[in-house]
Amino acid sequence: MRRDSNADFIESIARGIDVIRSFDAATPLLSLSQVAERAALPRPTARRILTTLEVLGYARKIDDRFTLTPRVLDLGMAYIGSLDIWQLVRPHLVDLVAKTKESCSVAQLDGSDIVYVSRVAVPKLVTLSVTIGTRFPAIATSLGKVLLAQMEPEELDDVLAIPSRCPVSPRWHPDRREIDAVLREVRERRWAVTDEELALGIRSIAAPITDGDGRTVAAVNVNASSVETPLATLVEHHLPLLQHTAGAISEDWVRYHARPLQTVRA
Repeated sequence: MRRDSNADFIESIARGIDVIRSFDAATPLLSLSQVAERAALPRPTARRILTTLEVLGYARKIDDRFTLTPRVLDLGMAYIGSLDIWQLVRPHLVDLVAKTKESCSVAQLDGSDIVYVSRVAVPKLVTLSVTIGTRFPAIATSLGKVLLAQMEPEELDDVLAIPSRCPVSPRWHPDRREIDAVLREVRERRWAVTDEELALGIRSIAAPITDGDGRTVAAVNVNASSVETPLATLVEHHLPLLQHTAGAISEDWVRYHARPLQTVRA
């Protein structure tokens, strides 16, 4: 969505978020000029936002540079704390890991990336490290294919136009015709597989997690090493177990969101 396309869009909030997102693990300390450049803002605007964040306790100035404080985690924890559903998901993943002897994860879509929201891993020699919050380009992952397959063409256009925020460059760079063909197949069979499309040595298979209306709200996968696990094992052995798990998580999702909300009285 263009920022000027909605009369209710608050540009000042968006700029504040842009400033926060200009910091990352590789560059936790930034000068005013660096923040302005990364957030695509004039220096005076960036300075006022940084000053506001500093007063609120979300940023700190060290000499002539700025850094975020741990209080920024409160913003993310508000999301995590509101979704206790992931506590219900984990036992299902533990059970699936026990049956497949492979790492299993749940992810949701964020722009053109997937973001891992739950994971149970087993020790494996893999080329990419995955933790909660890790993101990868959606189209190169089985989880992402499942999530993208539900979209109408216009929505898919908008999502694919969003630049990835993942530093990993996938091995597979499909054109739109290839993407449409792959997602059409995923929609028809209700599962997706990737074989070293994201990175060498990694293959996976995923299935959708759905809400009460049958809409895909997340995806769950089994991730394996291409050296240790043949593709046929993923499809013939792991897939039925995965689909059972996806169904069980979907049922929990529906029950969780149908629960009566308690009103806290002062």
